[in-house]
Amino acid sequence: MRKMMMMGLLALMALTANAQKFALIDMDYILKNIPAYERANEQLNQVSKKWQAEVEALNTEAATMYKNYQNEVVFLSQEQKKKRQEDIMNKEKESSELKRKYFGPEGELFKKRESLMTPIQEEIYNAVKDISELRGYSLVLDRSSDAGIIFGSPKIDISNEVLEKLGYSIN
Repeated sequence: MRKMMMMGLLALMALTANAQKFALIDMDYILKNIPAYERANEQLNQVSKKWQAEVEALNTEAATMYKNYQNEVVFLSQEQKKKRQEDIMNKEKESSELKRKYFGPEGELFKKRESLMTPIQEEIYNAVKDISELRGYSLVLDRSSDAGIIFGSPKIDISNEVLEKLGYSIN
């Protein structure tokens, strides 16, 4: 840890030796002040709840089928037992596949989030880029990320300027 901090400090000193300019943004603050981001988040929450309910309904159906099977197992023939077990396993598999379809790494929720968030992120990136080029910033860091910023002067925070560039008023 100490070695990483020392390397970071040395890198920062090397960069400042060239008289480069830095700025900070607070991405969380910027996003909270963009209504389209809030709407997109709400839309994602609604669709996520809907899809989760579908998955849970299949899980409940499988659990009910299993409970009924347990209650009736003594009255069933071997063939009926096998059929019921297969039906239960198929229902559980259906639930698992639906969950993966909606919530998997390349699932529908991922695609939906990407389609809603990418335009907002690109707009922010372009505003930061324009401001950086105008003011001569060599580096812009996000103070809200886990980048290890211990202190950042509010004087170099351009978050409000980014919001203004995007057309949002600051309170």
